[in-house]
Order: sequence, then C-alpha cells, then structure tokens
Amino acid sequence: MIAILSLVLTLLAMIGTAYTLGAAMLAGRWRAPRGEAGGVPRRRPGSMPELAGRAALASGVGPGPRPAPGNGDAAAEWPSITMLKPLHGPEPMLETKLAGFLEQDYPGPIDMVCGVADPADPALDAARAVHARLARVTIVTAADRHGANGKVSNLINMLPQAGGDILILSDSDMIVDRHYAESVTTLLARPGVGAVTLPYAGVGETNGWSRMAAAGISWGFLPSVMVGVACRLAHPCMGSTIALTRKTLEAIGGFAPFADLLADDHAIGAAVRALGLEVVVAPPIVLHACSESSLAALWRHELRWNATVRMLDPAGYAGSAVTHGFAWSLLAVACGAGGWVIGVALLARLALAARIDALVGRQTAPLWWLPARDLLSFGLYVAAFFTRSVDWRGSRLHMAADGRLSAETEKSQ
Repeated sequence: MIAILSLVLTLLAMIGTAYTLGAAMLAGRWRAPRGEAGGVPRRRPGSMPELAGRAALASGVGPGPRPAPGNGDAAAEWPSITMLKPLHGPEPMLETKLAGFLEQDYPGPIDMVCGVADPADPALDAARAVHARLARVTIVTAADRHGANGKVSNLINMLPQAGGDILILSDSDMIVDRHYAESVTTLLARPGVGAVTLPYAGVGETNGWSRMAAAGISWGFLPSVMVGVACRLAHPCMGSTIALTRKTLEAIGGFAPFADLLADDHAIGAAVRALGLEVVVAPPIVLHACSESSLAALWRHELRWNATVRMLDPAGYAGSAVTHGFAWSLLAVACGAGGWVIGVALLARLALAARIDALVGRQTAPLWWLPARDLLSFGLYVAAFFTRSVDWRGSRLHMAADGRLSAETEKSQ
C-alpha cells in the first residue's frame, strides 16, 4: 500500500514539475510594466493607431480598427476616463499609489472618484492630499449599505459621481506605471471587447511577511493565470483592473447585482461575457502591494482568496493540485520515493520563480524562501476545502454555495 501511495505521489510531483516548466516557458508571452515599475524610461504616447498596433504585438493578436479621423487635437481622439477607487482604512504609501493612476502619459482627460463609508476613515487623508495636489479627485463619503459586500456597496455610492466615458475599477493597493491608462484604453477599443483586466505580481511593502505574501502572488498566482489563460482553462476578471465603458456597465445592471457576492470581480467578468463580449486578460503586468504584517494576517487574507476560488470552481480548484509539485515531492519521499523527486521539483520551482522575477523586473523575495512559501501555499490549498466562512476587513462572512454572503456586520472596503 505504501509503495502504491509513493508511486501516486511521485506521479503528482512529476505532473506538477511539468506544469511548472510549462509555466516558465509561457511567461515569455507576457511583459513587465514600463516606466517606473519596469525600469524603462518614460515616453510620450503615440497616436491611437500606433498604440493599437503596439498593444496587439504585446497580446499576440491583430490590431483593432483605427479611430475616426479627428480635428488634429490628439486628446479629442481619446475617451475620458474615471478611475474608481473604493477605500477602507490606512495603507502604506496610499497617496503615492492613488496619484499614480492620475499621473499618466495619456492625452485624454482622467479623473478619480474615491469612496469611503466612514467620514473618519484614515484613507481620506491620502485622497484629500491627492486632490490638493492634482485637483482631479472627487471624494464620496456615504454610509448607505446596499448588500453584504462592502466594496460593492461603496462603488454603488460612488458611481453617480463618475463622469468618464470609460470606468476603470481597481483595488487601492495596486501600483501602475505612466502608460497604464494608454494600454488599457487601447485594449478596450478593440472590436468585441467588453472589459479589460490585467495580471499582477506582488511586491512587499512592510516586513518579511509582506514579502512572503508577495511571493505567493508572483510565484504562485501569476503563473497559474498565465497557464490558465494560455490554455483557455481560466476566464479571470481581477480586482487589479476592471476597465469597461459606461454603456457596458449599464448593460450588466451597474454594480447592484454584485452587492451580496464575495467574488464580485469574477461576477462582473461573467456578466460582461454573458453579453457576448470578450474580457481581455493581457499585459501589462501591474503590481499588487502586500502589507501583511504577520503570519495570521497573511493566512486570513490568502485563505479568503483560496476559499473564493474553490467556491467559484470546485473542479478547477481541485485540479490546481498540480501547482503544488514541491509539496507532493516531499510527501512522496516520506512514503519511500527517492530523494531525486524533491530535487527535480524544487529546481523547476526555482526556475519559474527566477523567470517571473526577471519578467517583472524585481526580486519578489529571496529565492531560498521558496520551499517555505510553497508549503504555506499547500497548507492554504488544503484548508480551503474545509472553509465555509472567511475574515474580511475584520468581519466574519459566511459563504453560500451560490457565492452570496451573509454577515452580521461589515465595514465597507
């Protein structure tokens, strides 16, 4: 019996190793952020046709149609953008992150709507500072609740103040370069596209635990997105960026249908696809700033992520066992397999981690942390099978089978 178990575990480890090497090869299809995030010098954007061709090269598809000739004013060819930023609580470098979404090399107009539920929310200090410096920020303070999901409730309150032709929703902890708006708008202009979402890597901004959290994103989550999209096995829509036109948002009923859903980002993407439109998952890779200051905080946050994925796609989540090749190799050796199994699995994982770090232009964490990070990820993977409630912003949310939430109290994100 032990021999059979050892054989099965060895097979899982080798399948995981094959997946890891495949992910490392597929990573070459993606590019790092430009400008400050990727180390490439700043430049002014070109014409819309030029940008469409450039984005097409990055995403591996042909360019969309050229825009109608304008009157010579470059800005007239570019739609207005409103950045939607639901905020909650203090966050390191929040002012800098928010300002980055406005300080763009984009010829068209950009403004931002920031929303909080509590007039005493410390995030307001950052929003006010950006408004004082750039004068393109509208701040909405509204305690009206529209469902169990505080972030979506916040967005519903913010939406009346959004005047842009294109609405770009992104989490407050995202970091972008100066070409972000240009890239997203170009992708959204392609025929048949209803929304654009972007992959993201992690960057730690507090202590070692935040870097460990970032490693989970860069070395685990990001490769799985790359493989899933390339193999057409995944159809993500992520809080890093959801860009869509006002018309498309109205067609899916605004934000109200998602007010009681934990996976609101995923549900918005599904609603756009239900209209017969495409949700593009394409470069650039943006950065997610991790601020977890303890193992407990990291565990709560990532358990919610894992439980959400397991709830949305139980079969797919079970199948993601192949992403844990190193953990399976340890179990295989414990059951009698040769030590070479660990060596092969670990070398493959190190190669992938180094490939991802090179792609995004920064070292996420020391590579020698990878075995501990992989074992932590495996523990979270297993724990999510037994999780029926999650912690979110200090509230305990209970997850129903249809993805809806119930909670006694919840502060808005």
